This record gives sequence, C-alpha cells and structure tokens, in this order.
Amino acid sequence: MRASVAKVVYLGADAGAAAARETLAGHARLEHVAAEQGVLAEALGAADGLLDASMRVRVTDAMVAGAPRLRIVSCATTGSDHIERGELTRRGIPVRTLREDPDLLHDLTPAAELSWALVLACARRLGAARDHVLAGHWVREEFPGLMLRGRQLGLVGCGRIGGWMARYGAAFGMRVVGHDPFVAPWPEDVSRVSLEELVETSDVVSVHVPLSADTRGLISKEIFDRMKPGAIFVNTSRGAVADEKALLGALESGRLAAAGLDVLEGEPEIAAHPLVAYARSHTELVITPHCGGFSPDAVRLVCARAAEKIRDALEE
Repeated sequence: MRASVAKVVYLGADAGAAAARETLAGHARLEHVAAEQGVLAEALGAADGLLDASMRVRVTDAMVAGAPRLRIVSCATTGSDHIERGELTRRGIPVRTLREDPDLLHDLTPAAELSWALVLACARRLGAARDHVLAGHWVREEFPGLMLRGRQLGLVGCGRIGGWMARYGAAFGMRVVGHDPFVAPWPEDVSRVSLEELVETSDVVSVHVPLSADTRGLISKEIFDRMKPGAIFVNTSRGAVADEKALLGALESGRLAAAGLDVLEGEPEIAAHPLVAYARSHTELVITPHCGGFSPDAVRLVCARAAEKIRDALEE
C-alpha cells in the first residue's frame, strides 16, 4: 500500500457509503461525492480508486486521464456501460462489477421485485387508477384489469432475475416460457422457446439480459411487430437492449397494451427523451428511474463487496 493514505471516491447512497467506509477502514479514506460530472472529475484527480454505486455520471476518458493515481474502478452494480474504457484500458486499470459475484447476487431480489411490480402496474393500470381517484372520481369500470392467472409470461433472459420472475409468474398461475442461449442449466419451471415464438404467444414479455454487442437492439422493430396484440412489455435490463423508437411506435399504434420500464437509453439525461414525453400524457407507459436494484439492505451488501475489491487491489 502507498505510504500516504489512499483515497477512494464513492458515488451513491449513504447506506452504501457507510458499508464501504467500514470495509476500507485502515486501508483507505472514503470520500463521498455528489453524483455530478464536474464534482467527480475534480475528486478523481487525487483518487486511488473509484467505487461507483450510482451509474448517474458518465466516467469519461478525460476524467481518467486527469486521475494519475487511479488504480481501480469497482462498480456496486452489474452494469458498467456508463464508463468509457479507452484510457482505462491503455493504463491497465481494471473495471470490476457485480457480474463477478453470482453467489452474492443470487439472493438479492429488489430488481426482480420491481420488475414484477411493473407487470402488476401495467396489468391493473395502477398509475391511471391512482390519478383517477386523486381527481375525485370513483368509476371502477374505467379500469378493467388483466387477470394474469392462465396467461403466458415470456422471459427474455432466464438468469438470476429471470429465474425469480419465473417463480413470481408461477405463483400467479401463469405459464412461463423463456429464451436465453447462454443459461445452463435451464430452469425446470420454464419452457424453452425461440425469441420469435416467445413474443408471438406471450401476454407479458419481460427482458432480463445484460447489455452487450449481442443484446444491443435485441428487441428490434421486427420483434415488436411480432408481439402478440395487447401484450405488456417490461424492460428492467438496459434501455439499449430494445429499439426504443419501435417501442414507442408499438405503444402509439396500440399493438402493446402497456409497457413498464426501469431503464432508458441515455439515462440519466432523460428530460427530452421521447418515451418520457409520451408517458407524460399516456398512462399505459410506466417509467421508473432505474431504481430496481436500489434497496438499502441490498446496497450495503453490494457496496461492501465492491469495496473489498478496491481494498485488495490497493494492497497489491
């Protein structure tokens, strides 16, 4: 370890900062900074490590170039597509994520629970029903709900979160089918089908895949065009997994009855996003701010693990 006390910059919630600070005690000083571009750039200038539990700030090559002491970036998230890799790769600085920790992630259910909440919100039109009551009305006939029992849930991605979704669907009496070329062993309670068959026959299509070259644009216009009329679409993986222009078109045409999203391409700069603009006047689209994995209980665990990776790297 360095003769001077190492500095680790932290982005994220207070609960995570406390867990990370405890893990790094005696090894590094944790500096909790605001999730703002300029603030992070300045703080990184004297940092040995970055612990990112926020994903709200794009980490650019210029930021890394201005951080001569930086030795490791550790994300308390599974995704890291907000981090530019050019300067990090050139300097051999690793980017660690929770995708390395399947045992830890297996029993963390907040993201799956939020995914299921979006299914229910779409099936029962909860946002519109709430607004209706707050406006002083009480006409239940305006809000016919979709009974999920006996319907089909299609899971694009049958890993950890998809597996929990399969359990939730079965508990609601749904048939569950899935498409995932990479999962092994295959979940016993999910019928394996092609992506095309899945979208053509499912009443609810829910996406749970990491963003990669293979999955970018996976839910394409062609796939949206093949979806069962009146289906519900849920995406809590990454915005770029779906063709968002085609998704908007499917909502505008009425082919999709509803959609629930916890992710958008380009987040967190979403003020001018076309889907956000649509949601302002169309209650069949429910959007949440990538909060699926955010639960203080889970945050403490994942931030402690991310901090362990930084601690180990600084001791090398």
